[in-house]
Amino acid sequence: MAYYRSVGDVPRTRHTQHRDPEGRLRHEELMGEEGFSSDSSLLYHRGVPSAIVASEVWALPDQARVPNHPLAPRHLRLHDLTTGPDAVTDRRLVLGNADVRISYVRTGADPSAYHRDAVGDECVFVESGSGVVETVFGLLPYRAGDYVVLPRATTHRWVPAEPSRLYCIEASGHVAPPKRYLSRYGQLLEHAPYCERDLHGPTEPLLVEGTDVEVLVKHRTSAGVVGTRLVHDTHPFDVVGWDGCLYPYTFNIEDYMPITGKVHQPPPVHQVFEGPRFVICNFLPRKVDYHPLAVPVPYYHSNVDSDEVMFYVAGDYEARKGSGIGIGSISLHPGGHAHGPQPAAIEASLGAERFEESAVMVDTFAPLELGEGGTACEDPAYAWSWAGRRL
Repeated sequence: MAYYRSVGDVPRTRHTQHRDPEGRLRHEELMGEEGFSSDSSLLYHRGVPSAIVASEVWALPDQARVPNHPLAPRHLRLHDLTTGPDAVTDRRLVLGNADVRISYVRTGADPSAYHRDAVGDECVFVESGSGVVETVFGLLPYRAGDYVVLPRATTHRWVPAEPSRLYCIEASGHVAPPKRYLSRYGQLLEHAPYCERDLHGPTEPLLVEGTDVEVLVKHRTSAGVVGTRLVHDTHPFDVVGWDGCLYPYTFNIEDYMPITGKVHQPPPVHQVFEGPRFVICNFLPRKVDYHPLAVPVPYYHSNVDSDEVMFYVAGDYEARKGSGIGIGSISLHPGGHAHGPQPAAIEASLGAERFEESAVMVDTFAPLELGEGGTACEDPAYAWSWAGRRL
């Protein structure tokens, strides 16, 4: 996110000596993307960020996936899925491919393990609950409706104030605002549905003392995504200050400004973020089409290059009436299958002036496979709901 922030105690000139009042040297760390060619921040540590005293295998939760074969649209009921309480270690994989993994967890009220995702950025949608995410950059308060965007390799842990339902979108690269929303210098433009003042990053350092601190690291190998348990000599949360354009932040869907039109608008107008070979959109309460003959629900469509995943968060999703889909549902509409509203929903929507619905959509350009969490909560009747029968 090319939007400069400075937090805490940083030296006037980068890459120069920075000492505490007792004369001890701070340890400068550059955290940057794409080598030295993209966004970065400089963090100033009390301890040595490279100092570890142990490294051992961390067995990740089940990451196995099965193809969507034979091809079918799917309905997954996430609220039927049982998870453990840890926001990191108890996520259950619902859908995934090489570019993105979608998982789900219902936390307890205890802090999670310390975590660092070295595979890619995490964009976690908070379906319900509140708390804070402690990060190496500082505290991020979260609440229902927040996207919590954590850059790759950001050390953090979740500290819920109450049980929280988290919809976790884990990229194999970086998540950012769509390029068409940005000026050539990185400012969000006037036609973008949100602006910089809607993005909330840490405002002060988080300093924690400690030694022999375990951090669970998810990372890449030639064999795929694996886990390692690193033990740090001193606490990773020892940063006295940082500045730059790379940091975690939250963005709440209440601050998103939906774009509407005279006739039905396609999903790209609802886009909020993009990642490598996938996009994230949100469909929110809004006025709908105002042409006198408008059909407010979506037309049938074949996204021939992508799979579409819709997570139904709140309200009454008009196009899915009669399908069995409700709050907490996921629909997966794969490439190769034309999809759209339930037949009765078309007539029922005519004359509507407003939709009261909230949903988060992920479109991927590689086929999605089902994780163990997805297969565990599938509604087997959904594929036949348009026809009302099955052979």
